[in-house]
Amino acid sequence: MPELRHDPIQRRWVIIATERGRRPSDFTKLEPDPHGGFCPFCVGNEDKTPPEIIAIRDPGTKPNTVGWQARVVANKFPALRIEGEADRAAEGIYDKMNGIGAHEVIIESPEHELHLADQPLDHFKKIMKLYQMRLEDLKNDLRFRYVLIFKNQGVTAGASLSHPHTQIIATPVTPHTVSMELESARRHYEVKERCLFCDIITQEVQNETRVISEIDGMVSLAPFASRFPFEVMVAPQEHSHDFTELDDDGLMAIAKCLKDILQRLRSALNNPPYNFVLHTSPNTHSKTRRGNYWQTLEADYHWHFEIIPRLVRTAGFEWGTGFYINPTPPEDAAHYLREIEVSLE
Repeated sequence: MPELRHDPIQRRWVIIATERGRRPSDFTKLEPDPHGGFCPFCVGNEDKTPPEIIAIRDPGTKPNTVGWQARVVANKFPALRIEGEADRAAEGIYDKMNGIGAHEVIIESPEHELHLADQPLDHFKKIMKLYQMRLEDLKNDLRFRYVLIFKNQGVTAGASLSHPHTQIIATPVTPHTVSMELESARRHYEVKERCLFCDIITQEVQNETRVISEIDGMVSLAPFASRFPFEVMVAPQEHSHDFTELDDDGLMAIAKCLKDILQRLRSALNNPPYNFVLHTSPNTHSKTRRGNYWQTLEADYHWHFEIIPRLVRTAGFEWGTGFYINPTPPEDAAHYLREIEVSLE
């Protein structure tokens, strides 16, 4: 019989369609990925992108030239503009503001076909360090309430270029999804004086059924109320509210855990398109925050990655109800993924 499960973080219901029981082999790519054509992210095309914001470079090389290992540039077609002020205003019952923000691209590698799952660990760690550096820098802009790091891998996942890259968008408001996480975490802490995410992780590790891997203090697991088949959460087992707190060892640990789960997903699902997002602490220094709203943030919130393989389409029921129908129970997904052998070399 199908089962309804409640997500204590987002406070939404999910239908686990146990009778459908779809295995990895039951899923096929929704669309093929394009190959060929001009790529502005490839080596030698540095003048085809906006100027570098920051880059990891070979010694002696100059900005906006060859010799880079990874580089960050402004998005040429930004969703939000860096110039100006939000100037929030009312229009009758409606609120509006100027579309200020930042939109950047992290070009992860000079190699066009070297995707994140295949990056050497030392380079993967450098990419994680770039995440930290851009989060820290963008949070210095007090106009921005939140900075989201996300990756679209494959056409179905929203990628317009196949060259491996991550995107960053800073917004003048806290996104609703993140706000719900923050609110749930704060309420849980007010009642129990514990982190909601820590409680979930502790229970999952003890239960083991939905845990995929544990590596150097990081854990990957299939959430109890997974919205999508083979959805994965990756988080530190020790409490940490802000991704920028990670030290050198922590950066290597998260690089290992992400590489591990991305390889497992690729092997199990035949290189699926996917999205991943990093949810971390909001910008507590933003000038528009309300009083002591983040008073317990350091104790109640917990940064994490969410990885969503794009295997099924969202249809009318999901749009109309906010429910999701997941045809692969997370217990089965975790079992399949645990069985995959990977190499982190």
